[in-house]
Amino acid sequence: MSFPKIGSAAHDFTLLDQNGSSISLSSLRGKTVVLYFYPRANTPGCTIQAEGIRDHLQSFEKLNTVVLGVSPDTVKKISNFTEKKSLNFTLLADENHEVAELYGVWQLKKFMGRESMGVVRTTFLIDAAGTVSGIIEVNGRKTGSKTKTHHEDVLAWLEENQ
Repeated sequence: MSFPKIGSAAHDFTLLDQNGSSISLSSLRGKTVVLYFYPRANTPGCTIQAEGIRDHLQSFEKLNTVVLGVSPDTVKKISNFTEKKSLNFTLLADENHEVAELYGVWQLKKFMGRESMGVVRTTFLIDAAGTVSGIIEVNGRKTGSKTKTHHEDVLAWLEENQ
């Protein structure tokens, strides 16, 4: 499956957060949503990306924006990640990678000569009406966004497009 098109309705879903509570994308209508997919909790790149968001969450909140991080981890693993890194935003467990597949980010990846299926680090910007208004591929060729500057790139996009 490919990424949703900019201008299309964001696919709704319900997943469990780090506290075991159900969160639906549709319940966040009225706010801008940064929906970012990351490969795995407690890994170097994912930690850098999450800490950047954590350290700048107030800037997102000033823009009436909610941040949701989605990975194929268990609730227990994202709960541990949240506690260990003092994360102050919502992480969602997509254990069966159904939402990752729905958004087209569950893809064949190559790493150190090995191929496997996994999450391609991608961020979807969803407006208050629930429409996909932007896509940032992290470490991708299209934007050149990196895990270290992900929060800056997303905030810059939000400031330019809201």
